[in-house]
Amino acid sequence: MNRKWSFGFCVLALTVGLASCGGTSHRKDNKDSSKAAVKVTSWGSYEGNPVNLYHLDNGHGTQMAISNYGGTITSWKFPDKNADTAEIIVGFDSLSGYLAHPPYFGALIGRYANRIAKGRFTLDGKTYQLAVNDGNNHLHGGIKGFDKVLWKVEVPDSSKTALVLHYTAKDGEEGYPGNLEVTVRYDLTQDNKLHITYDATTDKPTPVNLTNHSYFNLSGNLTRTILDEQLTINAPNYSPVVDQIPIGMPVSVKGTPFDFTTATAIGDRIDKVPGGYDHNWALDTTHGADRPVATIYDSISGRQMDIYTTQPGLQFYSGNFLDGSITARGHKVVKYDGMALETQHFPDSPNEPKFPNTILRPGEHYHEETTYALSIKK
Repeated sequence: MNRKWSFGFCVLALTVGLASCGGTSHRKDNKDSSKAAVKVTSWGSYEGNPVNLYHLDNGHGTQMAISNYGGTITSWKFPDKNADTAEIIVGFDSLSGYLAHPPYFGALIGRYANRIAKGRFTLDGKTYQLAVNDGNNHLHGGIKGFDKVLWKVEVPDSSKTALVLHYTAKDGEEGYPGNLEVTVRYDLTQDNKLHITYDATTDKPTPVNLTNHSYFNLSGNLTRTILDEQLTINAPNYSPVVDQIPIGMPVSVKGTPFDFTTATAIGDRIDKVPGGYDHNWALDTTHGADRPVATIYDSISGRQMDIYTTQPGLQFYSGNFLDGSITARGHKVVKYDGMALETQHFPDSPNEPKFPNTILRPGEHYHEETTYALSIKK
């Protein structure tokens, strides 16, 4: 297991060197603000506090927008093999779309990503009851998880396309024990990689499992589903589920529709998976984060994304519950319009002592990393 435990008023087009609002701070910079690597725009308000968008452009093809609301990646653009730039994630142009609580488009997820059976776990002899907000289970941190709070944002270096987000989850928030100090850093590199680091400390033992929940569609066109995209998952085992909760230890993918050890179109065998894919793959972590754990390739656009991570699991969700009730950028989002590939720990780990540990204790340091690397394959 590759887990590290160690010790009022906003002005449009604010740039890195200017003061901001809504608990957001920026490093002062005497450089020409028009050349700042991160630009900030006002994006409305939430619970009486300002919401901002942070615009990142690496100058080499990747353009992104990230909000302090939910730490959400709202826009992620990358050119295709013909140099036509388009969105590769499902999202909204306005804050109102996110305030309507869509299914976690682009958001940071915590305190515990994925599901906890019946919203209940026992830790050091005490049983905790969390919200049951997904059928019989607790999902993605509860009623108001990290996806629905305002994060404090810092731009650590005016010459780099990077953001550092901070949030303190209070003891008892959503039923979890402990004051949890969380820091998430987004780094957009010059070679079109988004590197995300997740760090946390606590003053009481508590479950922690953090991820990002972007919905990818590398075609750049939501009139096309993700079913023709080629997916590779370098994982020998996956978790069978009942009521979306793993039953026992992961089992071999061989001979099943869950075998993506070689590139396979997502739609090739999806009809053999009741309800579609929404399962955990147990990753081969022996190589650390040195080789991709997953690859998506869209042959028409030529876009490819390789995913690297220190996390032991990957939740592949094929957008099964998108039903056309949500309109994103003028398009009704329907089944299979986007896929989530969430690097994380296994579902229901607090109730499964044989799963990789998710309990963070005082004096320990939660640290995980994930990188999304974009390229063109002609």
